[in-house]
Amino acid sequence: MEGYDYGNWMAVVISIAFFLFFTLSFLVPRKRREWHSAGMYTAFIIALFTEMFGFPLTIYLLSPLVGSSLSFEHSLGHLLGLALGGGVWLMIVCQLGSLLMLGGFILIYSGWRRVYRAKGELVTDGIYKYVRHPQYLGLMILTIGALVQWPTIITAAMWPILMLMYYRLARREEKEMESRFGDQYMTYRQRVPMFWPRLASASRTAKV
Repeated sequence: MEGYDYGNWMAVVISIAFFLFFTLSFLVPRKRREWHSAGMYTAFIIALFTEMFGFPLTIYLLSPLVGSSLSFEHSLGHLLGLALGGGVWLMIVCQLGSLLMLGGFILIYSGWRRVYRAKGELVTDGIYKYVRHPQYLGLMILTIGALVQWPTIITAAMWPILMLMYYRLARREEKEMESRFGDQYMTYRQRVPMFWPRLASASRTAKV
């Protein structure tokens, strides 16, 4: 079929391996609940790249619903960009998705680096001055970027479940931190938001 650019299973395997290796190298699951969350993230990534390069299930399912056959040309698989009118919007959506994923990767790495250097001590500096869970925030931004870049029915349905699992994981980890560090962590928790930095606080910090 002319313009049919799917069925590239090598690209599927390489993309899945890259994303899983990079992300799970810095969000290493150790406990059972962490493995559950990592498993859901793995399923999200597999579903994403299988449709991006393998088989476009979402386009196939939507074709009869819109009354016409959607194009299977790979460049027209960015459904959000097409919904906004294509053309320059298609390029904007692609770039925005890529920037969000890159930003997510940077946050995950920045959080891991601080924790690694702390060698078991409570981390309250660097990116941790602004949010208590920068790595999970990075994962959130990364997956939002993936949805912007290549929205599919399966990943859109999985995303809220994935976020709920990591939110619950973060809550459990905070209870462990309270038991380990006591008042020191409680003071830190009261001062720093869980995921989204307070703009006013960030502005004051920048002025100091």
